[in-house]
Amino acid sequence: MEETYLLNVEGVKKKILHGGQGELPTLQDGSKITFHFQTLKDNFERTVIDDSREAGIPMELIVGKMFKLEIWETLLRSMRTGEVAEFWCDAIHTGMYALVSRGMRRIAEGRDPLEGQKHRCGMGNMFDYHSTGYEDLDELQRTPQPLIFIMELFRVEEPSAYKRDTWAMNKEEKLAAVPVLHREGNRLVLRKEFEQAAAKYQEAVICLRNLQAKEKPWEEGWLKLENLVTPLVLNYCQCQLELGEFYEVLEHTTELLQKHNDNAKAYFKRAKAHAAVWNEREAREDFLRVSQLDPSMAAAVKKELKQLGERMRKKDVEDRKCYQGIFQPPR
Repeated sequence: MEETYLLNVEGVKKKILHGGQGELPTLQDGSKITFHFQTLKDNFERTVIDDSREAGIPMELIVGKMFKLEIWETLLRSMRTGEVAEFWCDAIHTGMYALVSRGMRRIAEGRDPLEGQKHRCGMGNMFDYHSTGYEDLDELQRTPQPLIFIMELFRVEEPSAYKRDTWAMNKEEKLAAVPVLHREGNRLVLRKEFEQAAAKYQEAVICLRNLQAKEKPWEEGWLKLENLVTPLVLNYCQCQLELGEFYEVLEHTTELLQKHNDNAKAYFKRAKAHAAVWNEREAREDFLRVSQLDPSMAAAVKKELKQLGERMRKKDVEDRKCYQGIFQPPR
């Protein structure tokens, strides 16, 4: 096989073991590459370090998302669909492999890939030679060395050709995903699939919160996003009320009211959650606040207060019977 330098990248050599089909795929940010890989040491035995086929799940890489082992994106860009190639990479490209392999192994084992990871900046972690939990990876971390990667490229999918996780989306894609998630949540609510609906609303909120983190609080951009967040949080809380997760509702409505203390719907949902967990005084205060903020909800508030009074009277009777049985002397 002819050995060539790949794209004039220093410290990289490539051998094609099996030719692929068609032209080189056109990769853009967000494209998904699916492939199998095998990692070997550059020694006489060609010791195998990792093999994705043993895990039974091919590897997926999203182009432009700063994968820790940057050289892999470069290698895959040189391959055609169906191609199998062997790459020799010098130590200047493989220094992060131990950390990448650690995460992949933990995922294959069904464990949290971040378990035990120290909360430090990326540069700090590069020089922190604490144990990875795997003896062979500890050796690579202490002494970076050339590695051999054998890769088989299965397919390349354009960003529009597959359902992308929201974490992998850019700003415009996240903004476009929010109304779609909102509609999906509403559709699931109509079918009374409240748990699935709550997950859609929550995913939309996470998209918007990620975007908000890049804006200055209370400035125009931040406020526009906040206006999108509020109805999604309220819908999420309604689902949690239906599911009986009342303390979850108390937490999220209280957080919402700390920013928007004139939101009648948030008070109403919090009042219902207070009533459900027998916080009578707090429930009455919130219901009365709703009537003050939105007179059109007065009838609904009146109905809820009547039900609250009946529930509390019934609970009082039951409690008295219970206590009477406790303190009544035995015959």
